[in-house]
Amino acid sequence: MTELSRLEAVASELIKTFEISDPPVPIEIMLQRPKPDMWDEVDITELSVGFLKTGGHFSPRMSLARLLARHIAQSDWGDKRGLTEMLKQDKNEELLRAFARMLIMPVEMVRALSIGARTPITMSMHFEVPEDDARLRLEELSTTL
Repeated sequence: MTELSRLEAVASELIKTFEISDPPVPIEIMLQRPKPDMWDEVDITELSVGFLKTGGHFSPRMSLARLLARHIAQSDWGDKRGLTEMLKQDKNEELLRAFARMLIMPVEMVRALSIGARTPITMSMHFEVPEDDARLRLEELSTTL
């Protein structure tokens, strides 16, 4: 199993654990209300504007998705699933970014879209993510959709 397929499986498990069935994925609530044995709750009101203001309408949500991905990787829950080693900050930032895209645009929800809705513009609006991230996610899923 490749690293990306392992991350997809963990992202799917997390979405099921939080009982999320429709987009947009509530990243903020997941950070603030983790399930037992996960990360410590995050007070997002304490985050700096600079952290969330990275350009573009939905960029703050992607910043929060990356923060969630880091919290998952550093938690006991993530460690039990092999994420702590796989997503070490100094090891592979792009893999962490891919995991964040998996969390905010879960494969099951992308597959549920009609073929015509699988465009960066439509996915951007549907999942509340920047178009560039939607484009990358579609590229990542191009062989499995």
